[in-house]
Amino acid sequence: MGDRPLDFQMFGTDGIRGRVGKPPITPDLCLKLGWVIGREVKRRNGQYVLVGKDTRISGYLLESVFEAGLIAAGVDVGLLGPFPTPAIAILTRNSNADLGVVISASHNSFEDNGFKFFDQNGRKLSDVHESQIAESMNLPIDTVAAEELGRAKRPANTREQYIDFCKSTVSSDLDVTNTKIVLDCANGACYSLAPTIFREFGAEVYSIGTRPNGFNINDKCGSTALEAIQAEVLKRKADIGFAFDGDGDRVIAIAPDGRVLDGDHILFGLARVQQQKGTLQGGVVGTDMSNLGLEKSLHALEIPFARTAVGDRHVSIKLSELGWDLGGETSGHILCHRSTTTGDGIVTALQILQASWECQQSFSELVAEMEQYPQVLLNVPANNPELVVANPNVAKRVKEVGLANDECYRVLVRPSGTEPVVRIMVEGPDATLVTREAEALATFIQSV
Repeated sequence: MGDRPLDFQMFGTDGIRGRVGKPPITPDLCLKLGWVIGREVKRRNGQYVLVGKDTRISGYLLESVFEAGLIAAGVDVGLLGPFPTPAIAILTRNSNADLGVVISASHNSFEDNGFKFFDQNGRKLSDVHESQIAESMNLPIDTVAAEELGRAKRPANTREQYIDFCKSTVSSDLDVTNTKIVLDCANGACYSLAPTIFREFGAEVYSIGTRPNGFNINDKCGSTALEAIQAEVLKRKADIGFAFDGDGDRVIAIAPDGRVLDGDHILFGLARVQQQKGTLQGGVVGTDMSNLGLEKSLHALEIPFARTAVGDRHVSIKLSELGWDLGGETSGHILCHRSTTTGDGIVTALQILQASWECQQSFSELVAEMEQYPQVLLNVPANNPELVVANPNVAKRVKEVGLANDECYRVLVRPSGTEPVVRIMVEGPDATLVTREAEALATFIQSV
């Protein structure tokens, strides 16, 4: 392993991710990764790395070997245990740590795991930094002298620090005393923190997905499986529901009638309220997957809209380039640069509550004007998604889709950065036509 070049791609759309026991998520490679990260921190004159994780069973294994690698490189480690990804970003920035690491596979099932990284400012690493890490994985481990080994500790009061941060992102006057809220914590990293935070604002909170056992993270719950929270919202006659994913960096809202309010709705609602208050800075950044209805609805309000590649890291970069504050993804990764450096499900949910409180309207009423075009998303399994998408026959077939040249329709085919699949998206005003073209395209790609 030490001198032989790695024959797989380390980094995807959002850090490193894969099936536990298979490269790159094997004990030996994760030990090496810890050492490489520690070596890179030391090279930049750093000394301290924060490490958190979600609730999946493999977190115990990966945390141990990754910690050992860091210590072998002479770096001190702060072990946070189960903690939301955005909390680790904030704690990294506020505790003067040199790097923050999250052991998580986000919305994936328990069989997968991975690593996300934050610099000392709480932002995702650049492509250049990721490439340097990947290249260093081919070096042999060189343990520092015994007197230079790192130490591990469990920092105090981190839970309280993150709760205080979340509360600081909304008005101190926010009062949701008579609001019924249902939370689905996906049996993940938010399972304890989220209910506590919303109760501190006086809400009547009903929670599901708060009993993690290492295997049930994202299992028929959370932001990618909404049936459970929809049923609970209707059962409790709740005012709103919030479904987080396994590591807490995304959220999907549920209206009182069970209707799904995804990341596009959230962006529209928050942008509309900020525009009315005169606090919207610039426009809104979405991604290639953002619904065309969002773009057109914002245009109707004369709010600028820009697209970038999928991934909240790309959204963050685009926001910085444009000097704007608000952006995100349909999946529920929402960024507001005036408050956060990465997607934060809890903070976004609080922003939604504040918008409704300030306008004295339900959030579903605030977003009622947004038109959402029918959109079909299909995943086609592939051993090498990048190779499939790069196939000239695939590009030709996409161009042959009659909708591709119609400005009322969009066709997108891309390799997933987190799973071994090719993602297909077709959207437009005619649901029947959209479905037919998406299925035909998927059938063709399966044959390649």
